[in-house]
Amino acid sequence: MDNQQQRSFLSGQAMSIRTFIGAKDFYQSRKFYQELGFTESMISDDMSYFSIRNFGFYLQQYFVKDWVDNSMIFFEVEDADATYEHLKSLELQDRFTRVRLSTVKEESWGKECFLHDPSGVLWHFGQFYY
Repeated sequence: MDNQQQRSFLSGQAMSIRTFIGAKDFYQSRKFYQELGFTESMISDDMSYFSIRNFGFYLQQYFVKDWVDNSMIFFEVEDADATYEHLKSLELQDRFTRVRLSTVKEESWGKECFLHDPSGVLWHFGQFYY
């Protein structure tokens, strides 16, 4: 199989891409993601799959500080300003330890705000200018 056939094969097989993230306090992180609006599917006592529509990630009861502190997820949204206002209204930073929400920043490519989860995973909620 040449490179073109390999690329064509993989694109025809693609269904989703899912990352794994760790949790310092698995119970607290599960509650955080539920309140953020994700649907939880328990896989085992120490792993859950969280999804919104066809997008999702695995949350593990597994914590390595260097790994989690360097974990980032970009979540593309239609309207970064509206998303920020919604996230702010949830008051997650008042109810969960280590959770921080930043205001919307405008860049040459679009806009984004940032949300740190209870373990330190950094979420980018961004809107691209197309």
